[in-house]
Amino acid sequence: MYYKNFGENVTNPQLDTFAKDNLPPFEQWPEFINLAALDYPEKLNCAKTFLDDAVAEGSGERVVIITPEEEYTYARLQKDSNQIAHVLVDDCGLIPGNRVLLRAPNSYMMAACWFGVVKAGGIAVSTMPLFRAKELRVIIEKAQIKIALCDARLKDELISAQAESMLEQTLLFGESELEKKMSAKPENFENCPTNSDDTCLIAFTSGTTGNPKGTMHFHRDMLTICSAYSEPVLTPTTEDRFIGSPPLAFTFGLGGQLLFPMYARAATILLEQATPDLLLPAIKKYQASIVFTSPTAYRFLLSELKEGDLSSVRTCVSAGETLPKPTWDSWQEKTGLEILDGIGSTELLHIFMSTRTDDIRPGSTGKPISGYEAKVVDEDGHEVPPGTIGKLAVRGPTGCRYLADERQKKYVQNGWNLTGDAYQMDEDGYFWFKARTDDMIISSGYNIAGPEVETALMTHESVVECAVVGIPDLRRGSLVKAFVVLRQGFSGNAILVKELQDFVKNSIAPYKYPRALEFVDSLPKTETGKIQRFKLRQD
Repeated sequence: MYYKNFGENVTNPQLDTFAKDNLPPFEQWPEFINLAALDYPEKLNCAKTFLDDAVAEGSGERVVIITPEEEYTYARLQKDSNQIAHVLVDDCGLIPGNRVLLRAPNSYMMAACWFGVVKAGGIAVSTMPLFRAKELRVIIEKAQIKIALCDARLKDELISAQAESMLEQTLLFGESELEKKMSAKPENFENCPTNSDDTCLIAFTSGTTGNPKGTMHFHRDMLTICSAYSEPVLTPTTEDRFIGSPPLAFTFGLGGQLLFPMYARAATILLEQATPDLLLPAIKKYQASIVFTSPTAYRFLLSELKEGDLSSVRTCVSAGETLPKPTWDSWQEKTGLEILDGIGSTELLHIFMSTRTDDIRPGSTGKPISGYEAKVVDEDGHEVPPGTIGKLAVRGPTGCRYLADERQKKYVQNGWNLTGDAYQMDEDGYFWFKARTDDMIISSGYNIAGPEVETALMTHESVVECAVVGIPDLRRGSLVKAFVVLRQGFSGNAILVKELQDFVKNSIAPYKYPRALEFVDSLPKTETGKIQRFKLRQD
């Protein structure tokens, strides 16, 4: 275990109230509707529903997680999660409400650690495997994290972050110390008696200028997304096998590749690397039946498909970026399968609007799912007539609660969640995506903040000024493009393009780097000196 300030005792109050203390003021919360119908008890630890109840109901020997190395049963996952919970409480001094950072690719141990944290009454804060020390430090400080569980292969950036943050303990797994400690622990654990409205997850959005937003979700929310979306839209059975590309650190991946299958007592296939070229053979090898991935991946798969590759698949889900109608049409024509397009957000935890197998209007995002309402509003929050483009407003049993963040007032207005998307609703109540209303670039399903990429570029000695925008791209949806003004003495050539791209990759998560880079003499600006990014997008 990696300690900072080794030897200092962890204080042991009965409860860490950090999450409750840092929820937004109640008057800034969205209006939560249709909660009564869900009828959650006051005391609820969601790990019981997903895991312990599955074993108690007789599904203990059913396979829950499939990896290229091994298959794991519900009983095995319960045992390992219980032992991890013991390690956290007995050895790390975790008390209910403590945040625990999780760092790993999609893997069995990532899932076991997530449930171990939740069983112990902790709050899981999952992070992208590609994050660098700089990005990890921001999350650690914002969520005030003192304990981390980390895949041993990814320790370097986290240990670097720990040296300059409040993180005190990093426990590694992957034939490492965590497994050794687990082996000495009891196989049973009494779940922390959390409330249904206690926070169990802080999910961080893609931040601008190094300041991501932490979204706080309750135990009840984990169950809500299953009963509101997965159960009625996907209709999974115990025989289904889920597979996908999004990381478990994304709420899209957490739901689609862990919570949804477990809620149905089905199985999930977890791949550490799920790029389109690896996803396709895995679908065939493991006979996956429900696929979660991005429009970018579906476009790639179209060119690689061979007869029989998708013989086991019955449902395809797309989210993370808009699904172009030509992609939907080509996929349906070539495979006979209809892609279920949906839109969700970290703030609402998962998909809140979707097409359905019996109600698809190609090119549309469909209608709100069970328990949710949506409307299109103008700048003043007034609903606009059908056919008018405006801001998408959503409310339901889940919603935005930012961790101590003034931006709560912008996202939630008049009780509705404003997602940052421009939409149009037709006369029949179907919603049609038009654009993002902010400067976030959605590329291959990733949310990339242009200002963060600009900040990374500006630290290179050759760059005097730059601007980053998203430009249309058939494969990725949008492409990150940087316009760079060089300092005197530097030459804008192919060598420098690659140097700058590699520089960004080493500064922030590699997927954020500008795939297109253009050297310019100056940037278009207003009279007050603000960069006119819309002009760059038009070029």
